[in-house]
Amino acid sequence: MTWLPEASAHAMRIDILLAGLVIISLAVLGLVFGLMVLNVLRFRAGRTTAIARAIAEHKSWGFEIAWTSATLAIFFGLFLWATQLYVVGFRPPADAIQIYVTGKQWMWKIQYPGGQREINALHVPVGRPVRLLLTSEDVIHDFSIPALRIKHDVLPGRYQSLWFTATQTGSFRLYCTQFCGLGHSRMTATLTVMNATDYAGWLNSAPASGSLATVGEALFIRSGCSGCHASSRYAPDAGDTSRAPSMVGLYGSRVVLADGRATVADAAFLHDSILDPPRRQGASFATEMPSFRGVLAEDDLAALVAYLQTLSPSLPPEAGN
Repeated sequence: MTWLPEASAHAMRIDILLAGLVIISLAVLGLVFGLMVLNVLRFRAGRTTAIARAIAEHKSWGFEIAWTSATLAIFFGLFLWATQLYVVGFRPPADAIQIYVTGKQWMWKIQYPGGQREINALHVPVGRPVRLLLTSEDVIHDFSIPALRIKHDVLPGRYQSLWFTATQTGSFRLYCTQFCGLGHSRMTATLTVMNATDYAGWLNSAPASGSLATVGEALFIRSGCSGCHASSRYAPDAGDTSRAPSMVGLYGSRVVLADGRATVADAAFLHDSILDPPRRQGASFATEMPSFRGVLAEDDLAALVAYLQTLSPSLPPEAGN
């Protein structure tokens, strides 16, 4: 499976799994059709009834059970192997660089922690884990980089997480693989993998209007969030959290919701809480927060989430530079 470059640590594992699945499937296919052809020849028209009866009497249930059980065990092993790869693919390391990716007909908008922004281009350093937070402004898209063997649906109003570690420098194509309208075929971008020195130089040279967290902090105040939610410097009453939860230490903590469910306040939780507050309302707070759906763009939500992550100093919000 060498028709595509293996540009990530994940790519080789995916290729080996796929090769194993194809080889085993071909072996089972050959066994099944081989037995079919053998029985067609042995029991073809013209063979005497006595010969056919004698052959039938030698039928071995043990053989059938053995090869059926063996193939079942092999395919179940492949299933467990694929499950392990799937789970690993959604558990980024704590020191992963966090980059926000927003799909929009028909472009990819990229935001970096340092405030740099791009359209249809993604720059990452080689050898460092990168976590992508994916969302869409309009319809369902699908983010795919074949050289890295990563692919994930991108849904409107929701964060999806994906991570990778690039192992090879160079430029690779990035696609939308979900039909999303007339301009779907034009929704492509370029991933550029750079060495550490070049990546640092690119970050310093790319225009930025302050870090993403700084923009989010200003937005936190301008949107009136600080009127109810306590933060590190902006709080209606640092000792009173009866109206709304404090944002300090919220990210990464365990939250009990009004319906009794418990969840972890990750980036997706923060994003969804802003757009759909009733579904994420805490059990200890009767005040209902208004929805900001249609008020804040996905770029603004990314900045807010980045700021709220900085209010939990015990957890690294994601290395940006």
